[in-house]
Amino acid sequence: MAKQSGLGDNLYVAGYDLSGDIGALGNIGGGPAPLDFTAINKSAMERKGGVRDGRLQFTSFFNPAAAQAHPRLSSLPTGDVILSYFRGTAAGGQSANLVAKQANYDGTRGDDGAFTFAVEALANGYGVEWGTSMTAGKRTDTTATNGSSVDFGAGSTDFGLQAYLHVFAFTGTSVTVKLQESSDDAAADAWADVTGGGFTAATGITSQRIATAADQTVERYLRVVTTGTFTEAVFALSVIRNEVATTF
Repeated sequence: MAKQSGLGDNLYVAGYDLSGDIGALGNIGGGPAPLDFTAINKSAMERKGGVRDGRLQFTSFFNPAAAQAHPRLSSLPTGDVILSYFRGTAAGGQSANLVAKQANYDGTRGDDGAFTFAVEALANGYGVEWGTSMTAGKRTDTTATNGSSVDFGAGSTDFGLQAYLHVFAFTGTSVTVKLQESSDDAAADAWADVTGGGFTAATGITSQRIATAADQTVERYLRVVTTGTFTEAVFALSVIRNEVATTF
């Protein structure tokens, strides 16, 4: 794949698309904390990985309109907030996901008149999880739909998956969003539900994280399917298919 810029990206926060209010992303990072295991008989540092961490820092413009940045971020919720950064809006693209605590909402009014806010979200429980966008940015279904497949390549893996869902708008009774898998894009191996790959039925704006068993086999091709009774469901979904054994 060719080199890319960061143009046309999206940032979703707890079921709200705040992309149009975000001026910059300062840090999308994380990983295991390095623990010092250097003995006195060594001439260089020795380290092992400790607890997993993650963070997402960004700058927001002041937008007090309903469902936009200021009313969503200024409340400084004490509970967990789910964030997803989509690098572009093509299915199969890269995305970073975080279950986090929003640590701040710090405003700055510059002498040039600019009014911006610095926000930092710190991981809670899982660290930052880089994955694959299963929807082309926001997807709109008006009835139960079988989405297009995404090819993860290199056959199946044996270490389970995690998935993040944002539902931005909904009209109807409920919608269930779930993942299905096939080894050959249904050429001979029919689509089947991923065990543990279904989200709790949504009845409005929401965000969720799910995880399968850590030792579960996941096939090469995945797709997103919706079921339920509804006339509109607008959502985005990202999947992390673990290539190695992963613990949290």
